[in-house]
Amino acid sequence: MQTKVINVKGQEVGKISLSDEVFKAPYNEALIHQVIVAYLANQRQGTKSTLTRTEVRGGGRKPWRQKGTGNARQGSIRAPQWIKGGVVFAPKPRDFSKKVNKQMKKGAFVSAISTCLAEKCLIVVDSLDFSEPKTKAMAEILKDLNLTKRTTIVTAGNNENVVKSAANIPNVTVTTDALLCTYDIVVCDKLLITKDAIKNIEEACK
Repeated sequence: MQTKVINVKGQEVGKISLSDEVFKAPYNEALIHQVIVAYLANQRQGTKSTLTRTEVRGGGRKPWRQKGTGNARQGSIRAPQWIKGGVVFAPKPRDFSKKVNKQMKKGAFVSAISTCLAEKCLIVVDSLDFSEPKTKAMAEILKDLNLTKRTTIVTAGNNENVVKSAANIPNVTVTTDALLCTYDIVVCDKLLITKDAIKNIEEACK
């Protein structure tokens, strides 16, 4: 299986052979959904916390007698209906994490990236080299490649110049081949990957 390789000007400069194991996997929507739900759940800190009526300070005395005042009966000024009262079913710190085994992660990843290639949303570029961080240079590359929608750029290893060049451009995310996950693939409209990153991804998925 092959796909074309282009340069930063959008001109075809060659072909690259792709592994069928990684880039020709069947689409598995249920597995992709399960892995992404787990990924998003694992991003949650789970630190939110508010006080119930038993934890709010004060309210030990009955505010007024039960009968004869014309007011509704009340037992505490820290009941939920009162200002500064406790919260009903108050959220407490909890662990939202979900476990996903390695085979499921790999299956969802290859399914997502194979679908991305099949739908012609994956673009392979020969290289992305910046001598220094330059937002204007990155914007010109994206314009030449017609990448106007949400784009994920994948580099081989950490490339600070590419990261800084794209930092101020809306809808552009930069990641590395080692950190690329199923969510990064699904959430973008176009996936721009360097030639070297493709090889590293294939090695990691063996």
